[in-house]
Amino acid sequence: MQVELDFSASKNYQLVAGVDEVGRGPLVGNVVAAAVILDPNNPIEGLRDSKKLSEKKRILLEQQIKQKAISWCVAVATPEEIDQINILQASFLAMQRAVEGLKTQPEFCYVDGNKLPKLTMPAEAIVKGDDLVPAISAASILAKQARDQEMYDLAKLYPDYQFDKHKGYPTAAHLSIIQKLGVLPEYRKSFKPVQKILEQVSHG
Repeated sequence: MQVELDFSASKNYQLVAGVDEVGRGPLVGNVVAAAVILDPNNPIEGLRDSKKLSEKKRILLEQQIKQKAISWCVAVATPEEIDQINILQASFLAMQRAVEGLKTQPEFCYVDGNKLPKLTMPAEAIVKGDDLVPAISAASILAKQARDQEMYDLAKLYPDYQFDKHKGYPTAAHLSIIQKLGVLPEYRKSFKPVQKILEQVSHG
């Protein structure tokens, strides 16, 4: 069902950023956010929610976004920060960093989801925004690519953990690997499955 969206909130602004984050669910690594201000005079075809695109398509779009956007920035919050302030607050922190990192500051932000991080400019949260607002789609693509790259890098460091396959999500295969090989420093220790394994080790 197509939903008619009212984008009047941003119509008085020239510079509108889309903001999204990736990686709330995984047990390991950073939560990654991106902010993108698209150039209306230099449109990019095929932008949509990064989860609905093949990796090949994402790589092509990532290159186009970085070339054509007025401004873009990718930022993270670390596993330590996630453990200290919780995953929701860490996601907001990564989003704030992404917006603050834009070389051209936006006058208005569209943020994917139903809650807003604290930003210095007006903003609106849009549920499923990553499939409805091209600038949020662009942000979701950059964030997803950066997060996947982090997993590929970790897979090279720790080949036995197969991060390139499960991308850090709590699959059965991933959980049995942690059970067998232990918890790495890059894990989010406040996440239940990781906590459980750490408790077993300390009681073992």
